[in-house]
Amino acid sequence: MTELAHPRFFWQFPMRLVRHARLDEFLPDDGHLRILFLWGKDCPNCDIAKGQMLLAQQRFEWPDVEWLHDNVYEDPSMATHFGLHGIPAFFVFRGAKKLGRIGQWPGTEAFVAAIEKLRAGPGVAQAPA
Repeated sequence: MTELAHPRFFWQFPMRLVRHARLDEFLPDDGHLRILFLWGKDCPNCDIAKGQMLLAQQRFEWPDVEWLHDNVYEDPSMATHFGLHGIPAFFVFRGAKKLGRIGQWPGTEAFVAAIEKLRAGPGVAQAPA
């Protein structure tokens, strides 16, 4: 599989592109959660995540959550910043505070449950590996 498996993903699932050099600008302290989706072109696991997200897109949309994304193959500084050892990886922030990390793709149910837990309170959600 390649990125072309879901060539319109970012049109169908709107996310704001962010680069490492400007990450802080995209994390204002406004009370909203932000999910940073770190992915790469030609990454089969990233394509699996994209496909499952498209199949149940409404489950990944919350009024108080904004999605951000970055292709870490094009922006390796982002991968270094977060110490990535694999993608996809999802980081959840409230303002500049990192609340949690969901590594790899745990599936729709586990992902949604982790985000719901973070939306409900200030704790850190852990998705099953």
